[in-house]
Amino acid sequence: MTIEAYRKIWPQRLSAASIESEEEMARLIAIELKDELTHPRVRKSKEQKLDLAVERIHAAPLEPEEQQELIETYKKIAAQLD
Repeated sequence: MTIEAYRKIWPQRLSAASIESEEEMARLIAIELKDELTHPRVRKSKEQKLDLAVERIHAAPLEPEEQQELIETYKKIAAQLD
């Protein structure tokens, strides 16, 4: 269920559409939270990226259970990045 919810918040991302496992999704979330795809001088902190992700999740067409599960996944991965 979490993979489908993740795909819903990134409908235009090819990488999200091709996810086949929870591990792949976790890797993409970690890249997002570390802001690795942004130039180093303009990267945001992990906390800022987490806040933006939570906002995006709340704005997405997801069921409340899906939102909560996805937010918990993001927070868990963010905690592991420390």
